Amino acid sequence: MLVAFSVAPSGQPQGGTGNADGSVHDAVAAAVRVVRDSGLPHRTTSMFTEIEGEWDEVFDVVKRATDAVAPYGSRVSLVLKADIRPGYSGELDGKIERLEAAVDRQKAEGGLG
Repeated sequence: MLVAFSVAPSGQPQGGTGNADGSVHDAVAAAVRVVRDSGLPHRTTSMFTEIEGEWDEVFDVVKRATDAVAPYGSRVSLVLKADIRPGYSGELDGKIERLEAAVDRQKAEGGLG
């Protein structure tokens, strides 16, 4: 399964400390550290982190990443999208490779793209 998720704090953390500019990079760094330490295949972009694995292991990482963000605000927002495709692995890169091949094929055929 592939999961793309974004987790961010909102509100003031207990004690009222936070980044004066409202940025959440420290909180996101705490979440990304959890993902990297998990050992599961992953990719982080400017908006989401993608992670690949079995249901229980992926959602355990998402929960721990969410918990890592909690101290940075009075609440946490979690956006999650999952691609559940039993029997497939290596899709974190495989989907991108198939997409790029399709774009190249269409371009060579003079089609869209």
